[in-house]
Amino acid sequence: MRIGLAGISCECCTFSPWLSRAADFVELRGEDLLAEYGFLAEFPQVEAVPLQRARAIPGGSIEPVFYDRFERELLERLEQDGPWDGLFLHLHGAAHVQGRFDMEGSLLEKIRQLVGPDCLLAASYDLHGNVSARVATHLDVLSAYRLAPHRDWYETLERTWRLLVHCLENNIRPHLAFVPVPVLLPGEQTSTDFEPAHSLYARIPDLIDRHNLLDVSLLIGYVWADEPRAGGSVIALSEDWSDAEAAAGELAEHFWAARGEFEFGVPAGTADQCLEWAAACTDYPVIISDSGDNPTAGGVGDVPHMLERLLAAGTPRALVAGIADEAAVAACRAAGSGSAVDLRIGGKLDPIHGQPLSVQAQVLALHVVPFSVGTSQSIPQQAAVIRVDGVTVVLTQRRTPFHHLRDFHRLDLDPTEFPLLIVKMGYLVSELAEIAAHNFLALTPGAVSQDISSLGHRHLQRPLFPFDQNFTWQPSTG
Repeated sequence: MRIGLAGISCECCTFSPWLSRAADFVELRGEDLLAEYGFLAEFPQVEAVPLQRARAIPGGSIEPVFYDRFERELLERLEQDGPWDGLFLHLHGAAHVQGRFDMEGSLLEKIRQLVGPDCLLAASYDLHGNVSARVATHLDVLSAYRLAPHRDWYETLERTWRLLVHCLENNIRPHLAFVPVPVLLPGEQTSTDFEPAHSLYARIPDLIDRHNLLDVSLLIGYVWADEPRAGGSVIALSEDWSDAEAAAGELAEHFWAARGEFEFGVPAGTADQCLEWAAACTDYPVIISDSGDNPTAGGVGDVPHMLERLLAAGTPRALVAGIADEAAVAACRAAGSGSAVDLRIGGKLDPIHGQPLSVQAQVLALHVVPFSVGTSQSIPQQAAVIRVDGVTVVLTQRRTPFHHLRDFHRLDLDPTEFPLLIVKMGYLVSELAEIAAHNFLALTPGAVSQDISSLGHRHLQRPLFPFDQNFTWQPSTG
């Protein structure tokens, strides 16, 4: 049994001025690619053939010249190294090539034309993926994350692989029922740590048991992609079409019925409001999420709005992590650790949502730290820790999320020692949530603004909640 492994993942915000280019991706081939999937060792009967995978942190649309080269190379490998019993595709579901719609659908269509109708195609998806009818037509297996934050990302990869192998070993051609749901909400309102998403996803095991299914996926969709396919969906896999159709329709109806119940899981307000709430707290640390410029949702990561409001408020002993500014990092390195330096911070990658902030800073420390895009491979990058009017600020060479305690510790920083921590993030991942005495969501400007009605979508299929309110809907499968 021969299964090829490939994929491309980048959650792409079409409202971002930043293009995701070749330098933003880590590409894996050969043994480096196989090493990403430790569960392969449990399947000695399968010849797992590494093709290629590209992964970038969320960003803007993918530059066509990079994507075209990637696609061409992948299709050539598929043709040269075939035939294939199956393909395991590690995708995201919300990638976008500049000027083109439905990247995953287009790629899957070309793969299907190349490998033929008998090869089983399986894909793992982020639950924020936007599934098109074209994707559902060409895939045999789709399995998506069930948790946001995505604590089950590896479990989902393994589940997808097991489903594919199970179908191949038992000569099963699964029926894939696809129900698009006209709901499109920000991830910050649909975290599975809170209701109603928690209960919606909790229905999945029971659905699988009652309908004798292979798998069920509920996809929230990705709101910062202005594409016709953007929206929620339900996927059900079964050996029996009627079972798949019934289960997908049932979960889709529950999703639709809950559409008005989604809300932010923590108090949300303007930057100034969040700073006022933080000042009133007596236990620490308080963590404020700078949600509009969240790089792990596709934000650029250099909008200085939150830092500007923090300095205006005169808040002492706060930590801001971080702002992407290669020029500012270079200026700090030129000045040297311990030196005073005049800087213009941020507003260079995304001048639409914020202009550079002029500050007088002291350089506290200079570092070279690993930058990872979610693979075992990392890229060294330069970083600077500065102090501005009592506020500690992390500047990075690249767009960098600060999700884990190790991200701070590598800079010799302990976030628990600061009364206030500001991170460019939406909902908190587990490690930060565990140390937060309080968490507030700042509704800040940026390419991934929570004010989705102001973004200017032009290509969505309407009606679509919450952009449209007064319409009825019944599920239909594809």
